[in-house]
Amino acid sequence: MVVIDVDHITKILGPQLVLDDVSLECWEGSIIGITGRNGSGKSVLFKCISGFILPDIGTITIKGQKNTDFLSSGTGLGAMIEEPSFLDRYSGRKNLELLYSVRNEKNKDHICEVMEMVGLDAKSKKKVGKYSMGMKQRLAIAQAIMEDQEVLLLDEPMNGLDNSGVESMRELFRKLRRDGRTILLASHSKEDIGCLCDFVYEMDQGKLQRKGLEE
Repeated sequence: MVVIDVDHITKILGPQLVLDDVSLECWEGSIIGITGRNGSGKSVLFKCISGFILPDIGTITIKGQKNTDFLSSGTGLGAMIEEPSFLDRYSGRKNLELLYSVRNEKNKDHICEVMEMVGLDAKSKKKVGKYSMGMKQRLAIAQAIMEDQEVLLLDEPMNGLDNSGVESMRELFRKLRRDGRTILLASHSKEDIGCLCDFVYEMDQGKLQRKGLEE
């Protein structure tokens, strides 16, 4: 089943053609990798899929619904796009609990479980303002997956992680795929793409092209 269907979208921001007739299909239970240099259009594509911005031309559907209708229905899409942003004066757990409560979720034990999954201590009182970049990345991944979303958009999720952190996140993403999640992952790392992804695309100057896993 095609979960995400990006159909010939174009996006112009100011004088720049950022997305140029981009099409993409993401199949259920797969990890789809997108490579490309900074400024190639990867983050803008993610923002279009997640409904943060609208394409000028073309359509995006998620599980057969227009993406904005899918999101407004409350169905799960977890997104980690660009640098994670949290309230520095609160702990990681408090940040997640505040976000979780927006959808009237009350199961705080679940927050602890998710933090453990990404390698963070839910009992720690350490404020996010004191977190390292790697800890913030882990917290952002926790935020993206904490509502058991069916579709995940992860933009450079390995940034700031040490080797141990990278390997533990790879194993987490594999587990999520086994659970039937669909993951669209942008990464500069050929190693991450090679060991995780079922399909690979390259973004260059707003154009998206299918690549072989060995390339």
